[in-house]
Amino acid sequence: MTELNWQPHVTVATIVERHGTYLMVREWTDQNHPVLNQPAGHVEAHERFEDAARRETLEETGWQVEIVHLVGVYVYTPPQRPDRTYVRFCYTARPIQQEDRPLDSGIIEALWLDAATILDSPDLRSPLVAQCLRDARAGHTLPSWALQYIS
Repeated sequence: MTELNWQPHVTVATIVERHGTYLMVREWTDQNHPVLNQPAGHVEAHERFEDAARRETLEETGWQVEIVHLVGVYVYTPPQRPDRTYVRFCYTARPIQQEDRPLDSGIIEALWLDAATILDSPDLRSPLVAQCLRDARAGHTLPSWALQYIS
């Protein structure tokens, strides 16, 4: 029997709403295809999930945010990469202030879009983008006090 060395990629994402629009990024995939995603990225060693969500949002969009709720924890294995599994901790966040700073490499632009535009897009990074947005809009969140037990 072969031992499986399964190492999931732990990521965070934020759903940031402002005036009925959501903060998104257009970014390049490894195959040089532009896709739409929430501000998201990998959790670094010894980093709290909330801190990672704030950091990734700032690095990818220039926006400082306040984490409000955990929407959920999602697992996704891309069909084209069955050897790779992502575990995504998705948060809602409130925009605080935009900084004038360069965005992460691979980010084409940060933009505010309405929910219909996002959900109808054929170029979402993964199905988790739509699922997280739908869940957040439906109010499927854990109360803020529960964050201390998850982060």
